[in-house]
Amino acid sequence: MVAKKPLRLLIVEDHVDSAELLAELLVSRGHHVRIAGTASAALARAAEEPFDLVVSDVGLPDASGYELMAKLRDRHALKGIALTGTRTTDAAAASGFVAVLTKPIALRTLEETLETVAARL
Repeated sequence: MVAKKPLRLLIVEDHVDSAELLAELLVSRGHHVRIAGTASAALARAAEEPFDLVVSDVGLPDASGYELMAKLRDRHALKGIALTGTRTTDAAAASGFVAVLTKPIALRTLEETLETVAARL
């Protein structure tokens, strides 16, 4: 399924294979995707180019995804989708995530979440 509205997405995931697979799937659906493997790399990417949305793991090697999302929200008015092994929606919402997906993530669920969030951007 091709995206109704192509999004500029920043994927933040420290597991390289997972990040590349997710990016490939999202690009095949019409989105423009950039990858960052750390919070610091994500902050640098966001300062270099505009994004519509962040899709971020909450367990990153140099900061929590919650800390990262709060900075991206405050500095660039970004919203995000959290990827987590446990469902912690209170911390996610407080930091600027508008949705939480529990790993492993079904592609259809991610696509539906992207469409829902994109409609509110």
